[in-house]
Amino acid sequence: MKTALAPREPSLERLANPFARYLLATRPAFLVITLAGCLLGFATAVAGGAAFGWERVLATLVLALLVHGGINVLNDYCDHLNGTDARNMQRIYPYTGGSRFIQNGVLSPRQVLGLAVALFAVTIAGGLWLLSVAGAGVFWVGLAGLAIGWAYSAPPLQLNSRSIGELCVAAGFLLVVVGADTVQRGAFAPLPWLAGAPYALLVTNLLYINQFPDRVADRASGRLHWVARLQPGAAAWGYGLILLLAALALAGGILLGALPLAAAGAFVAWIPAMQAWRQLRRFAATPEQLAPAIRRTLLAAHALPLLLAITLLLSGDSL
Repeated sequence: MKTALAPREPSLERLANPFARYLLATRPAFLVITLAGCLLGFATAVAGGAAFGWERVLATLVLALLVHGGINVLNDYCDHLNGTDARNMQRIYPYTGGSRFIQNGVLSPRQVLGLAVALFAVTIAGGLWLLSVAGAGVFWVGLAGLAIGWAYSAPPLQLNSRSIGELCVAAGFLLVVVGADTVQRGAFAPLPWLAGAPYALLVTNLLYINQFPDRVADRASGRLHWVARLQPGAAAWGYGLILLLAALALAGGILLGALPLAAAGAFVAWIPAMQAWRQLRRFAATPEQLAPAIRRTLLAAHALPLLLAITLLLSGDSL
């Protein structure tokens, strides 16, 4: 079933260059959130006195972006299989409803699957080199990240359809911070877990709010996450719960002494997040009006790790 194209959606005519097709299919604009998590992980490592290796930094960034891109592409393929993206008439492009590359005939399902496999293969190959220079901890972080990315949307697990997609996203993005720290440090440490928790939860709220425009299509396709299971008004309170957990995680890190007192400045990120929550409660039943709330959620999820990273770098050892 092919739906009408929104003005900004990809089409074969607009993407005549094959390289551009495959690059944009990874949804590169949304990979920046992973970049922010890596920067936070590098900052926790430096604040802990770890030596700063630029080769490891570059390898970490490239591999993290590749695996995130692969997960995006795999999710598009799986949502093609279950039909949710084809059914999605309330999507807010480019935030929800998938990349639309399959639905709009830009790439075939086989090409999209092939791209996902290729991205994961390159990630694994690069990860083996990183493992040789950064220690065994990187192996477990990478393995867990790949497993979560696959299990989130791919059969037979399809964890997002079983109401634990939010847990998967929180765990996956927490591992971004932990992995970036571990590559530099060469061992696990508590700081990246504590600093990464509020970041991972704010990213989880991005997934959560994006499910409101997709709710009708997801329900029809059997993707029964919490937003699909609950009535929109009740589901909107889940955003506030996740926001509260993120605030408690940040406050806990400060009270435990793991994060400097100056890290409280990162609560600035809650300003756009609270505005987004207010808009979500107002428009939960009319999700076509949620684009401003989604953008504010994006702002919060990017601002927090950057503010924490700056605070840690100013408080810890200099580069």
